[in-house]
Amino acid sequence: MNTERSAQLNWFKSSYSGDEGGECLEAAADSTALRVRDSKERGGPRLTFTRSAWSGFVSGLGRDRP
Repeated sequence: MNTERSAQLNWFKSSYSGDEGGECLEAAADSTALRVRDSKERGGPRLTFTRSAWSGFVSGLGRDRP
């Protein structure tokens, strides 16, 4: 992992996330990938998705819901 590049990312929380300290994710995107981390463990592990993989994941959400 390139920590220099990672440090330059602009992380954000969903507008659905509250400030109560619950279970929240933060995301950051650049031209090639989207990264996701636990908002309580900012220095911890991160998941990295290509843009196409993330798009497929998001479009699949709720597909099986009535």
